[in-house]
Amino acid sequence: MESKKFFPMFFDISQKNILVVGGGKIAARRIRTLLQFAERLTVLAPQFCEELLTIQKETQSQRLILIQSPFTSETENLLENMDIVLAATNCPEVNQRVVSICREKQILVNTADDKHACDFYFPSVIEYGNVVMGINSGGKDPGKVKEVRGLIEEILQK
Repeated sequence: MESKKFFPMFFDISQKNILVVGGGKIAARRIRTLLQFAERLTVLAPQFCEELLTIQKETQSQRLILIQSPFTSETENLLENMDIVLAATNCPEVNQRVVSICREKQILVNTADDKHACDFYFPSVIEYGNVVMGINSGGKDPGKVKEVRGLIEEILQK
């Protein structure tokens, strides 16, 4: 499969309806970043990791809605009003089902386990005053992204 380039675009997600399917460490890391830019997030998972529960305690409760349930045909209706969905479960079948439904409904979707199934990639985000930077390798080299982020942060601390 030919690798395609993704355009780095910044847009306002403050009023977007965003659903994260999954309650583990990857979901928590992405939720922590998204809450810097979004007014409200909904999270659907059968269980929530400690970090995610800590984030909920730190956040105003109306900003982070946790729904403790697996992704099933009964909970698929949560996708109806969503603008953006992140599939971050540890089950590839669930992630693929989320992607398939989002594609049918033309909802922007990202899945943590299959870079080829993503409409967008989740960047590493650095904020410096009023400047926001996103770093991404198109899923090809997360280690290089981490290295570049470290270099940028080191320069900004000087």
